[in-house]
Amino acid sequence: MAEPQTLRPSTPSFVPPPVLPEGRFRRGVRRAMDRSAAAGIISRPLLGRLPLRRWVPQDLHSLMDYQGGTAVVVAGVLSGDAVAKSAGIVLGSTVLGVSLLTDYRLSLTKLIPIEAHEIADHAFGVASILAPFVLGYAKRSPLAAAIHVAVGVTTILASLVTDYRCQTGMHLGGELATDPGAIGA
Repeated sequence: MAEPQTLRPSTPSFVPPPVLPEGRFRRGVRRAMDRSAAAGIISRPLLGRLPLRRWVPQDLHSLMDYQGGTAVVVAGVLSGDAVAKSAGIVLGSTVLGVSLLTDYRLSLTKLIPIEAHEIADHAFGVASILAPFVLGYAKRSPLAAAIHVAVGVTTILASLVTDYRCQTGMHLGGELATDPGAIGA
């Protein structure tokens, strides 16, 4: 005859998986793709409609702003044309300055509301597209003109689908929104 088995209380033996060291690149990618509350407070839609979709992360858009501004400045300076040089320096410095002062994670300080940055992105895109033709350096410096137009088009397209987020809750009108609620949902 078999003896009854007694049930022993078992203690769970949970061993967490080892934490692998995360390199700068991987940490940067993880942070850029972050959609949690740590990524910031979602911006209010401009005109009730913009952005059209929110699939480009704010940090990726920020890096694109810095890259685009730098490309516009460098293209203008290297063009050899005085007008293209001036346009490149003014346009590029403007977008770099706005990016450094915007209320998002990859800025130097948080002075400009994210919605104002979005408006500036659209204005910069249009200005970059029109500058070679309005200022007349499209034929004299075609490479600089092509880069200015390409950066302008890219900026507008990216702005239409960026998940704009602010860090401090600063919005146009000066109000602070610490609870994002349904903003931009």
